[in-house]
Amino acid sequence: MPRLLPLLLLALTAAAPAQAEEPPILEVVWPPAGSTVEIGSDPLGVVGVVVRSNFRLMPAGSCGEDARCGHVHMRIDPDGDSCNLPGRSYNSMNSDFGGDLIKANLGACAEPKGPHVIGVLLADDHHQPVLLEGRPVTALVPIVVK
Repeated sequence: MPRLLPLLLLALTAAAPAQAEEPPILEVVWPPAGSTVEIGSDPLGVVGVVVRSNFRLMPAGSCGEDARCGHVHMRIDPDGDSCNLPGRSYNSMNSDFGGDLIKANLGACAEPKGPHVIGVLLADDHHQPVLLEGRPVTALVPIVVK
């Protein structure tokens, strides 16, 4: 019987299906799609955006060997460049701080108030887009800013 137990454990291990790794996700939790938000009174016109991901969100360059770690790049009105921070191709400093709270700097937009689209992209530790089936992991949320 003692020799049978290791063989039984080996057979059960071999028969168990391999656990597939979850595909990467990124979603905007707040503000909800279609909502109206009030712009901040500071010169940057900050609006907080909360995201959720199954990646660990850390400052760029701090993930080490963790392949399921990254940060978020945000573009307000991603079809153009009218809301990017000066000298950058995006609108948020999330790559510097990490985490799930992102400051959307609507004051960088030519027209801060009115309809906008918040676009977020999941990036790896080296600022490269995280891909799912060959496409970047992104989320888009339309809002109205007053």
